[in-house]
Amino acid sequence: TTTLTGFSVMSLLSLGYLSWDLMSPNQVENEPDQTFSDRSPVQQPPHIIFIMTDDQGFNDIGYHSSDIRTPVLDKLAADGVKLENYYVQPICTPSRSQLITGRYQIHTGLQHSIIRPRQPNCLPFDQVTLPQRLQQLGYSTHMVGKWHLGFYKKECLPTRRGFDTYLGSLTGSMNYYTYESCDGPSLCGFDLHEGELVAWRHRGKYSTHLYTQRVRKILAAHDPLSQPLFIFLSFQAVHTPLQCPQEYIHPYKELQNVARRKYAAMVSIVDEAVRNITYALRKYGYYQNSVLIFTTDNGGQPLSGGSNWPLRGRKGTYWEGGVRGLGFVHSPLLRKKRRVSKALVHITDWYPTLVGLAGGNESLTEGVDGHNVWAAISEGKESPRFEILHNIDPLYNYARTGSLQKGFGIWNTAIQASIRAGDWKLLTGDPGYGDWIPPPILPGFPREYWSLERHIKPRKSVWLFNVSGDPYERFDLSEQRPDVVKELLARLVYYNRTAVPVRYPSEDPEADPQLNGGAWGPWMGDEEEENWATVYKKENMEWKRKFKMLKSRSFFRRLNTRMMSNRI
Repeated sequence: TTTLTGFSVMSLLSLGYLSWDLMSPNQVENEPDQTFSDRSPVQQPPHIIFIMTDDQGFNDIGYHSSDIRTPVLDKLAADGVKLENYYVQPICTPSRSQLITGRYQIHTGLQHSIIRPRQPNCLPFDQVTLPQRLQQLGYSTHMVGKWHLGFYKKECLPTRRGFDTYLGSLTGSMNYYTYESCDGPSLCGFDLHEGELVAWRHRGKYSTHLYTQRVRKILAAHDPLSQPLFIFLSFQAVHTPLQCPQEYIHPYKELQNVARRKYAAMVSIVDEAVRNITYALRKYGYYQNSVLIFTTDNGGQPLSGGSNWPLRGRKGTYWEGGVRGLGFVHSPLLRKKRRVSKALVHITDWYPTLVGLAGGNESLTEGVDGHNVWAAISEGKESPRFEILHNIDPLYNYARTGSLQKGFGIWNTAIQASIRAGDWKLLTGDPGYGDWIPPPILPGFPREYWSLERHIKPRKSVWLFNVSGDPYERFDLSEQRPDVVKELLARLVYYNRTAVPVRYPSEDPEADPQLNGGAWGPWMGDEEEENWATVYKKENMEWKRKFKMLKSRSFFRRLNTRMMSNRI
């Protein structure tokens, strides 16, 4: 067998790091031949590789499913710690904002929907981001992939928020080859950026391969003994559109559903990408002092081939299928490996956990909503987290059946909100589409499959579940345990008192890519004042009064945005 940096091809195959041609199609251009694996390790903070996929459902990984093959992810998870009580947010922007700031959306003003391409909105400037903290602690920081945290000013860009380098897209989704991103049928622009410049030269390269190449270049060029490294790899995959090279689809020819077949192929490409990245970690001497974290940003979308089965609901909802995420940690530094962790972990917890791993003290994470959960993950200790505020969204469609009276005079149950405390989970308002959706196996396209599903219209506005004993949310206990309902409603009131106003401004016509050379990018000068169209005030919760200040045109634009978000 051919030896590669001390590892034979056969030994790599047995470890799961190789399953087919190692370097193709993710061959790194001009990758240096130098390796650092022969050098003695020194005591320094660990290298952190944080990998996030987009819209990968709970059932869309090999160790949860039989129809999608992910041998590398399965092996890494089996040799590390699987997080099986781990929560994210139901859509893209909120999950990324909570990871980067360690704060709930109610504390950043991003509690409603996503940041749309034409909105003059981004991650608040008063937030010290995770990469900024890691820079303070001596890390070299790099981001590759999807940003989706706003870009209307240059000050919003990843390179201004703590990352030394950046290659990726600024909007929520795009074509995997052309990098064209559309905000409506007639408003499209190019969306691939390197640093703060438009990266036209990469057009035509499949994004998952391109991003993997960039990570390997970073690993090849950096000396792991000179400075700790933080890489945030935020894949566009497996978000729509469903696109991938044909050779990856062929192994799934037995899957009759077209969307599921393409989706499975895209997951396999992610698995291949992670295999090549973990091989590079070993090749260049990072692995023994590294922590690799794998997570999805939200639940899967069955309309687009994803699956959260057997969990209830889907992406965009506060049912478990929307917020219970895939996640695992793989690292030689784990004290207790090869196990499944039931410790309660939330996406905000990565901020203080990683700052702690980097050598930072608690003063650097003061005021965040996350907890340092490394002892729970690494040593199997009890999680310091007892409670999760999934969200309070005062702008989401009010539930017609909700009222303050139904909330025992404590909380208006028409408002969309969700909280978990211990074993209990409470939902109020309209939590989103709440069916149990098995993996799509019927032939045809998603719309044909979706027409067979039950479109359940909720006739109530309060649900209570014991999610430890009933993780599939089949038994509503709100009427049997009004005492628990009252306690959790009181907790919502407590959190709502700490909420900042929603930041969801009207779309700016100046954001049109055709006014910016055909590409999405910053369109407002940093010296221009922000003019937030705040449409929510904490002291005003009534539906009619809430929209009184809006012009009818603005109202219908927002209404259409919410409808599109629901479909997405």
